[in-house]
Parts: sequence; structure tokens; C-alpha cells
Amino acid sequence: MNHLPLIIKREYLNKVKNKSFIIMTFLSPLIMVGLFALIAFLTQLNNDKVRTISILDESKLFVSQFKSTDKTKYDILTNVSLEDAKKIVQESKNYGLLYIPKADSIDALADKIKFYSEDSPSLMTMEEIERKIETKARDIKLRKSGIDPDLIHKLKVNVTANLETFSGEKTSKLGSTLKLVFGGAAGYLLFMFIIIYGNMIMRSVIEEKTSRIIEVIISSVKPIQLLLGKIFGTSLAGITQFLIWILIGGILMTVVSTVFGINMSGSPMASQEAVNQVANSAEMQKMMNLGMQEVLNLPLANLAIMFVLFFVGGYLLYGSLYAAIGAAVDSETDTQQFMMPILMPLMLAIYVGFFTVIENPHGTVSQIFSYVPFTSPVVMLMRIPFGVPIWQQLLSVAILFGTFFLTVLFAAKIYRVGILMYGKKPSYKELRKWLKY
Repeated sequence: MNHLPLIIKREYLNKVKNKSFIIMTFLSPLIMVGLFALIAFLTQLNNDKVRTISILDESKLFVSQFKSTDKTKYDILTNVSLEDAKKIVQESKNYGLLYIPKADSIDALADKIKFYSEDSPSLMTMEEIERKIETKARDIKLRKSGIDPDLIHKLKVNVTANLETFSGEKTSKLGSTLKLVFGGAAGYLLFMFIIIYGNMIMRSVIEEKTSRIIEVIISSVKPIQLLLGKIFGTSLAGITQFLIWILIGGILMTVVSTVFGINMSGSPMASQEAVNQVANSAEMQKMMNLGMQEVLNLPLANLAIMFVLFFVGGYLLYGSLYAAIGAAVDSETDTQQFMMPILMPLMLAIYVGFFTVIENPHGTVSQIFSYVPFTSPVVMLMRIPFGVPIWQQLLSVAILFGTFFLTVLFAAKIYRVGILMYGKKPSYKELRKWLKY
């Protein structure tokens, strides 16, 4: 009698009814959304702060460059010495003092400009101040050389090469970046899923082995059925948990954004003022429209189908290896010697994906590793957005699932012997013997 459905059901229910599983299913999205909300709140709080910068420009050349905004106020000081200016800024508790001395030339002035403050100033603030001074200094030097800066600006030409394949398909650099992001996100998601839930399979096998329950179960169930049941049952539990995370996380982010008014997309690397200026620019609007068009041009249906196939195949392949390791040892501390051979192909896949596919998605290295079953779930997913023939994708999937079935047969042999072995740490030599039994 085929007991596989019963084993899958038992494994699934054992996982989803476990208290720690239930707690982490609902607690993890709360922690993650809370962390993002805290970062967004602190960023928003920092962006809401108005900074007042005092400027003492003895050269009288750069005062016109500094215009106050909603987030940055410029206080121009005149007819005061540097020491008096420092005292004024300290007493008024302004953000800092920008001192521009007199100089014989612009080149001599460049190394004499100083910014005084109580603490180290923001890098973004200093870059903005330096940019304003550099722009004005360049214009002054051009005018002294008899060159109109406005004419230079008009003569400047921005070149953007339009990319197009020989078949007539139009692409762009932004499109290539989006393709890499889509493929990279899919590959990294699979990588994390294998690490998290592969360990769950391994721990489940170790727990049953150490509790001696396995001795009762194995008397009426074939080892390969028990192995597959654990893999499929734990996989379904992991997918259930993952879907709940997405659902709860989406709801919580919406609630936090709506009720508390926290912008969850806030970036700590740029001020809101700068973000608004960029977002309102015509160039950024054009880029956003181009980005939306590139997203629509992606093979979304192909990506979705292949993501499911490679996700399932990759997880099952590595899940069988994790189950075999769990059967071979008595405790998690004994698993370390066997983990590296499993983790190395995953790390290699991530390396090839991010450092080779980005450079040449159709190169020899990228193609080879997109067929190797232990790396193809990551590498091929990253290559698909760049255009991979369907027959190559199907061939890679066939090799992946074929390798999974072979791996299950080998893992079942280790599982059959290992689940009844206690008190001895197996070596690689003994594992080879188990494969011959």
C-alpha cells in the first residue's frame, strides 16, 4: 500500500501545528515590518528636521548660490569676523558655519574653504554645498577666460545609445538592470528558501531518529516513501508559512503607511528634498516611463512558470540531501562536516549569477552553470529575463528533476541505514558503504 499521501499529511500537520512554527509564522512579519517601519520613521524624522547653515563669504562670490529651501535654511553673515561668526553660530545652535575667505584666485580659494560644526556634518549636506561652490567657481573661471558658461551648457550633448537586437527587439541599459534585478531576486529567494526549510527537513529527521519513533514507523513504511513524505510535507508547510508572511506583511505595511503616516519606501541615503526634486524632473519622469515599459516587455509569464518549476525542483533536490544528512547524524552539531558540500554549489550559483550573468548572460560559463542541476535554479532564473530559448529552459528543468530522482534514490539508501544508526559519527567512507547495502 502506498503510504506517501499519509506521510505527507502527517509531516505537514506536525509542522503547521507546532507552537514554534505558529509563533514564528505570525511573529516574523511583525518583526520585519516593525524594523522597516522604525527605519522609515527615523529617516522621516531626520528628513523633517530643518537645518540652518550660516555662511560667511568674505570673497562675495558665492552668496547668490545658496537659496533657502524647506529643509535647509541659509543665514548669510556680513561685516563680522570669523571668530564672531563662530560665536554667533554656537549661541544660535545652528547646524554649522561655512567660511569662504578672500583669495587671489579661484584655484587658491579651493583649499581654504572651511566648514565649522559641533559634530561631523552629513555627507549629503557637504556634497550639496561643494556642488554649489564648484558650479559657481567653474562659471567664474569660464567668464574670466572669455567663455560664456550658458553657451557651454547649450553645447553639451547627452548621448544615450538605443539598444536593439538584430531581430528588431528594442532594449535599454535600464531594461538590462531590471532584468538583472528580477532574476537576482528570484535566485536569492530560492537560495534563502533552501537554507531555511532545508534545515527544517534535517532537524525533523534528527528529532524522529533521536526519539526512536522512527523505529516504529519504518516497520510499516518504505524508507524512500518516508523520505519523500518528509520532503513534500515540509515543503508544503514552508510554502504555507511563506504565503502567510507575504499576506500579513502586505497588510501590516499598508496599515502602518495609512494609519501612522510613515513612508515605508523612505531612503536613509537621500533627503526627501532631493528625492522630490529628482522625482519632479522631466528626465526622471522619462526614466520612470521607460522603466514601466521595460517591465511590461519582460517575459513575465515565462518567468512565473519557470520560477515555479526551478523553485520546486531546486528545493526538492537540496531537500533530499538535507534529509540524508539528518539520517546520517545523531545531532545538529554533527552536521557541520556534511554541510559544506551542500552549501558550496549554492554559493557558487550566487557568485556565477551576480558576477558572470550580469557581464555576459549568454556566455559559456553562464550557459554551463545554467544546466548543472545544483546551480541551474539560480543561474537559469537570472538568465531567463535576458532571453533564453524555451528548449534550453525545458532541458535545464528536465536535468534538474532527473537529478532529483537520482538523488532521492541515493539519499534513500543513506536514509535506510542511517535512521537506525546511533552513537557513532559516520565518515564519508562509511556513507559510501551504506550506498552499497
